[in-house]
Amino acid sequence: MRRALRDRLSLSLSDRLALMFFGVTLLAVAALYLYVAPGLESRLTGQKLAALSGAARAHSGRIARALGSATPARALHALADQAAAASGDRVTVMSVNRALGVAQLAVQLDSSGPSPSTAPELGVARRALSTGRPASGIEETAGGSIGAAARPVRFGDGGIGWVIVFSAPLADVMRTVNTVRHEALAAGGIALALALLAGYVVARALARRVTRLEVAVRQVAGGDFSRRIPVDSADELGRLAVAFNEMQQQLQRMDQARKRFIATASHELRTPVFSLGGFVELLEDEELDPETRRRFLDQVREQVQRLHKLSIDLLDLSRLDSGALELRPEEVDLAELTRSVSGEFEPALAQHDSRLELRLPAGQPILAQCDPVRVAQILRILIDNALTHTPRGTQIVVSARRRDDLVTVTVRDDGEGIDPDVQRRIFEPFYTGDDAQGSGLGLAIASELAERMEGGLRVVSQAGATTFTLEIRG
Repeated sequence: MRRALRDRLSLSLSDRLALMFFGVTLLAVAALYLYVAPGLESRLTGQKLAALSGAARAHSGRIARALGSATPARALHALADQAAAASGDRVTVMSVNRALGVAQLAVQLDSSGPSPSTAPELGVARRALSTGRPASGIEETAGGSIGAAARPVRFGDGGIGWVIVFSAPLADVMRTVNTVRHEALAAGGIALALALLAGYVVARALARRVTRLEVAVRQVAGGDFSRRIPVDSADELGRLAVAFNEMQQQLQRMDQARKRFIATASHELRTPVFSLGGFVELLEDEELDPETRRRFLDQVREQVQRLHKLSIDLLDLSRLDSGALELRPEEVDLAELTRSVSGEFEPALAQHDSRLELRLPAGQPILAQCDPVRVAQILRILIDNALTHTPRGTQIVVSARRRDDLVTVTVRDDGEGIDPDVQRRIFEPFYTGDDAQGSGLGLAIASELAERMEGGLRVVSQAGATTFTLEIRG
């Protein structure tokens, strides 16, 4: 019950993808609101303060010169009004009073009126007074934030007597920032809705494709290899569909090969077993003459050899599939190994009325790092294959050579050749081009052994010539 409840509460792939799109868009909107808007406010405020500082630098000179002279108050007011009109800012002149031993600031004149009652720029003016250098900053007032830039004016003896302040409200900056925030929220809301909708649509499409793969996988697991997934795109899921179809075809071929192998193995096993049973009954006859008994024993020996070879092939294939086959590489003279293995086939060659020719460097070893037992096994498979699948009287040529770091051993016969369709699958397990002969394991085992030794086995065949080449690096 708990598992069923968990399954009901768990989100589907489409829901999770849609929520992922929604979450990513939400993070982007949050970043826009929390990072871009404050950054914009900071940049606009900085630009405003820079403009005020520039205006104070450009327009406070005439006022500063008049303050140190006998210029009437009306003329000073006119200069402040001119500076305010030229810059578009409020201009305030503050005088410094040191009568009580502590510097005090008082508004002497202001472009906003003849007798202003407040001095909102007092903080910036005090900083300019204390440092003796121009200062700028933001002042908070009852009417809102303002930007101010202050420049100290010195007496003839070097003491600071006045501070000229250029100020302007920051309401336009705040309006711009608030507008950006509101627009960002509106656009973010629309983007979130679109992201949720688009994410859900895309996620549903992806989920349908994944579900289609799931259904196909279950059919393959049930042994049905007939369903093919349509490839409707070139994206990752499209490539997965292509890979799945290829795997399905391979599994189908393997399944067919397995069934064919079972039939072949059953035939291969049934014939020698029945033959052995029949020969055992015949050998129980005490009246058999020695010649007939010897002939029956030869037949028994041949059937036992067939069973022995089939059992070894099945055991080797099982070890290769499980990874239990251990290789023991060592330095080997492949020329000597090739002579030794070829010599084992003299009786079979005589029985087949064929001739085997060795083409090896005279008196020169061919050294390579490999497992001699497995290389000999590959050579036996190749030579036996040449004898089994060619007509009587076929000539077989076995050669070996080294070129740079590559050692090659070739087995060539002048038989009828191999059909191109068969060549493409000749190294597949259980596959036989001729169902009447062999179990289809020998060449598959040889190819796998070659790859395990970091080499390879390839075939080139045409009418009148077939060449198998074993390549080993080292």
